[in-house]
Amino acid sequence: NRHMECSVQDPTVGRALEDLLGAAQSQDRLTVGVYESAKLMNVDPDSVVLCVLAADEEDEGDIALQIHFTLLQAFCCDNDINILRVSGLRRLAQLLDDTGDGTEPRDLHCILVTNPPVQPLKCPALQDVGSFCQESRCRNQWVPCLELQDR
Repeated sequence: NRHMECSVQDPTVGRALEDLLGAAQSQDRLTVGVYESAKLMNVDPDSVVLCVLAADEEDEGDIALQIHFTLLQAFCCDNDINILRVSGLRRLAQLLDDTGDGTEPRDLHCILVTNPPVQPLKCPALQDVGSFCQESRCRNQWVPCLELQDR
């Protein structure tokens, strides 16, 4: 199954993810961008609590992006980092208020949620998303997929 069909429309997990990204962003715990994420994972993989890989159908043909995804997924599996594929980049951009203030729009294809060891993020949304990832792994779905709906 080469194409990552985001068949899961789990509104509770979707909302939990949205809450989590919002909370993480307000606490400056988001790393946005494929390169930025890869760099951070190299330096400090222990601080990463969730890796979100976002792609829409039109990204399926982007070979470079798919290679990055494969490498990031492998890294997450090796380091026991929860990983989630989402579709709905428009919704992500809305969530992160990435309307582009004249600057380049950020690369939202990969977003890391980090947890400083000193004051871990204790938010129910993180637990919800984490247990969704774990349940999916138990069903041998290593990279669960979620569809974010435009609001």
